[in-house]
Amino acid sequence: MHTLYYNFHPSTLNFQLFFVPLHPLSHFRGSINLFIHIMSNFKNVQPLDSFDWEEFENGGISNASKEAQQASYDATLNKVSEGQVVDGTVISMDKKEVIVNIGYKSDGIIAASEFRYNPDLKIGDTVEVYVENQEDKKGQLILSHKKARMVKSWDRVNEALDNEEIIQGYIKCRTKGGMIVDVFGIEAFLPGSQIDVHPIRDYDVFVGKTMEFKIVKINQEFRNVVVSHKALIEAELEAQKKEIMSKLEKGQVYEGTVKNITSYGVFIDLGGVDGLVHITDLSWGRVSDPHEVVELDQKIKVVILDFDDEKKRIALGLKQLTPHPWDALDPNLKVGDRIKGKVVVIADYGAFVEVAPGVEGLIHVSEMSWSQHLRSAQDFLSVGDEVEAEILTLDREERKMSLGIRQLKEDPWANIETKYPVGSKHTAKVRNFTNFGIFVELEEGVDGLIHISDLSWTKKVKHPSEFTKVGEPIEVVVLEIDKDNRRLSLGHKHLEDNPWDTYETIYTPGSVHKGVVSDVMEKGAVITLNEGGEGFATPKHLVKEDGTQAQKGEELDFKVIEFVKETKRIILSHSRTFEPEKELETEKKPRGGKRAAAKKDDAAQINNVAAAQSLGDFDALAALKAQMEKGE
Repeated sequence: MHTLYYNFHPSTLNFQLFFVPLHPLSHFRGSINLFIHIMSNFKNVQPLDSFDWEEFENGGISNASKEAQQASYDATLNKVSEGQVVDGTVISMDKKEVIVNIGYKSDGIIAASEFRYNPDLKIGDTVEVYVENQEDKKGQLILSHKKARMVKSWDRVNEALDNEEIIQGYIKCRTKGGMIVDVFGIEAFLPGSQIDVHPIRDYDVFVGKTMEFKIVKINQEFRNVVVSHKALIEAELEAQKKEIMSKLEKGQVYEGTVKNITSYGVFIDLGGVDGLVHITDLSWGRVSDPHEVVELDQKIKVVILDFDDEKKRIALGLKQLTPHPWDALDPNLKVGDRIKGKVVVIADYGAFVEVAPGVEGLIHVSEMSWSQHLRSAQDFLSVGDEVEAEILTLDREERKMSLGIRQLKEDPWANIETKYPVGSKHTAKVRNFTNFGIFVELEEGVDGLIHISDLSWTKKVKHPSEFTKVGEPIEVVVLEIDKDNRRLSLGHKHLEDNPWDTYETIYTPGSVHKGVVSDVMEKGAVITLNEGGEGFATPKHLVKEDGTQAQKGEELDFKVIEFVKETKRIILSHSRTFEPEKELETEKKPRGGKRAAAKKDDAAQINNVAAAQSLGDFDALAALKAQMEKGE
């Protein structure tokens, strides 16, 4: 394919045709159309009388004539430069391309997609084009209608912003947070909040529509344009708001439309002005989600609770249109009655039970069980539980009610002497430890203490955790009952006979028994006796016959030196089992030497003096008696 180029001057009838290769068929059609247009004007061309045909045929045209012809030829063409915006005429078009004549030596081709915004485009229309390239490698003039619109549109957009002009735009598509709008060929952003005064839930319904907008912001650096449709109607709405706010009074009832639902409340459109129904004012009962009470676009009646003219805030109420539930509460209800309800809120200190819509009572954690252990309300109840409780307090004026559920069960301490008499045996559960003993639970609400000294007859327990574990069962015997203070004294060792009664007959002083050194320490060693029980031997009593010291784990003979049942003490000696005579002689010798003898003499003298003083006192008393008798 070729593009037809011509060189023609009407005054000389000098017409030259030449073709440049070009592949699109549409280019060729445009050139032929132009050629036909030129040829159709030949009938208006008059020959020059001064034209020298002979000189022309012989090729003898002078340089001056050539320059004149060139000047005349250039005068027939428009002078354009790259980057210039000019007007052109549509001379041909199809689904893919539009051919535009700008009066240059060749026509320009523009993609049809650049005219998508103008579906009514036709041949002969004048359009703005941007000269990108006067002649590319194939000799083709490159034009762009989109860039021409961008250049003109940017000036147009800035002008519209300065003049606060209302313009029209085509909504092309949806994007994150809003819509993309074609304004004068520029893609502008329409935020979702600026589409309408009401929240938009379906953006897709606006795609493909042409609407009026107002330019609200332009970023010159990044060439961003923000438009708003909401701004066109806000002025009218502002006037409506002022009129409505001027007529507002507390207590007025209005009908409105649910505009938006949030986690904290519901926004109501009162006809141009919005008000908020807080979640606590939706119902007399507890509301966890406003969707449970209202729906979007629902028409409801609300009452004006409060309003602020300056901040344009209106507080609305829905529950205030119905009587307070406490006023409708059964007047026959009284303290001691049983009532049913549903747990609506759980806290550590208790549970709130809704006994009627909007009427709640508190069950304190201490009223959930007879147990004295500190526990959380979650251990007994859960939200949604249906419970029966007893009314403990009822204040209709303050609209408060306290409930209890432990009262539905018998107090286990009411007949504690019958159920747990002194001396009875039971199985308890270990609750916790202290340094002085173990707290156990016989049943819910009945606790007792096992003192550390009542755990074992023979084993020395340093801490109760050595004896058992929390949560483990343990056998106990009731030792003492304190009903007023709700206390039980329990014992574990009393399940068995006291072995020290038997040890008293076995471990008599001077008797010898087999034992194992079970623990060695600085002050001596603990000896585990084969007949049962433990004794203690000092280091000097651990010396063996060969002079060495007894070691841990050795089994040896031990002689009982001392046995004290009250303090559960057995003093042993290994060395005395093989040195009895030496020990006996040592015991027979007087201890202390001369000092001991002197002390013995002193004591005798003191005793004699005391005796003499006593005898003298007797003589004085006898003389006194005789005198008294004479006087009588």
